[in-house]
Amino acid sequence: MIEVLEREAVEVADDLSAGALLASIRERKAAEERAAADLLELAGRWADLHPPESIHSAATFAVAGCEHEEPIAGVGAPLVAEFCIPELGAVLGMSSTGAKKLIGHALELRHRLPRLWDLVQAGVVPAWRARSVAEVTIHTTPALTPEAAAFVDSQVAAVAGRVAPAQLDRLVAEAIKRYDLATDDPAADPEDGYLAVDPRHVTIDEEDVHFAGTMRVEAELDIADALDLGHAVSRGAAALKALGSAESLDVRRAKALGDLARIQTALDLSAATANDTGTERKPADLPAAREVVIHAHFDASTVGATTEGTRTVFGPTGRIEEGQRLVLLDQVRARCGDSHTKVTIKPVIDLAAELSASGYAIPDRIREQVVLRDRTCVFPWCTRPARRSDVDHIVEFDHDAVAEGRPQPGPTTTSNLACLCRSHHRLKTHTAWRYRMVAPGVFEWTSPHGHHYRRDHSGSSPIAEAQPPDRP
Repeated sequence: MIEVLEREAVEVADDLSAGALLASIRERKAAEERAAADLLELAGRWADLHPPESIHSAATFAVAGCEHEEPIAGVGAPLVAEFCIPELGAVLGMSSTGAKKLIGHALELRHRLPRLWDLVQAGVVPAWRARSVAEVTIHTTPALTPEAAAFVDSQVAAVAGRVAPAQLDRLVAEAIKRYDLATDDPAADPEDGYLAVDPRHVTIDEEDVHFAGTMRVEAELDIADALDLGHAVSRGAAALKALGSAESLDVRRAKALGDLARIQTALDLSAATANDTGTERKPADLPAAREVVIHAHFDASTVGATTEGTRTVFGPTGRIEEGQRLVLLDQVRARCGDSHTKVTIKPVIDLAAELSASGYAIPDRIREQVVLRDRTCVFPWCTRPARRSDVDHIVEFDHDAVAEGRPQPGPTTTSNLACLCRSHHRLKTHTAWRYRMVAPGVFEWTSPHGHHYRRDHSGSSPIAEAQPPDRP
């Protein structure tokens, strides 16, 4: 479908009138929505081909901070074998998580929201709008029964999918109340059972770091806590302004929240304080307000000999592991220059060196080198940090080789090690997925169906397959 759209785009005349150009744009938009609906249908068919052999091999979503896992679609939708999902994701050029969501939405719509599914396939409701509804009905707490999901489906389909997030939340709440889904909770209010679900949380999005070196923080607090936090942040912003800060109110409020995290609103680190014995404590006596290790990497060069000898000069920009983003050297200096910051210096590691160990266990020095080299899990389009991944022997280590007098086929050496997140490590171990390192940090993968992909520091891409010769 994409190739067809690209070919048609080339054939659009350059001398179109304004009306004709708008008509062409509308046609392309309609084709895009049709393709999205087709993709949902095909994703569902892919799932049909791969039922799990048991519940233990069914695809699920891990829930941060919890011991349980959530299915990729709601109660009543078929289960899907977990190892079929990465291949679909790789073909689509998306992460395994993205492919899991696509399949889950397709199954949720087809089996639990059939009216909405029919509207998508008829071109009445855009696929993205239906998927946003499916995302909510899949992960609602408590889980929606098929009857409750059908109620939501009927209400949403009646307005052709045009439902705002707040309206959808109210529909889900009504379904929970109507079908008594929360009555098993002893803390539930019989008149408003859905309110027994505690919405409080604090979420720090560590996977998405802005190029400016910021992270998004989202929280749901008790009213009293939220108001107290708001007052504290406002006071901190006002104090920064009184001290001469010319930054905007939003920036000062953000900095004030960071100060709260370091308890600087309770301890005046700029002046002496009294301890329990009544004697003064200097700021240097106080514990570090910030203690953090930032893994930043900068290119360095050695300047020629001077009267003081050679010196090392760092480039102005580098890379920060946390979030895989660029960082300015000045930003690192500012973080380290904050009051009472404890700075941890890590030894420099040569990423080009070939390090080896005689046994199967991977020493810390080799593990650190591989983590710094790979940056993330090396499976195509996976962005999970290498520091939280397993280090895999690309060619399997033979534990019996030494005893049987054979050379080791999978030595513990830099060129035979790569970072794989736990999910893709299991995929490589238990399926026909295979990969090899063709250069330091450059990997070529082959899927069970023979598709080839390249992963390097610039990202992931499909490898063009050789076309078979034309038959006479």
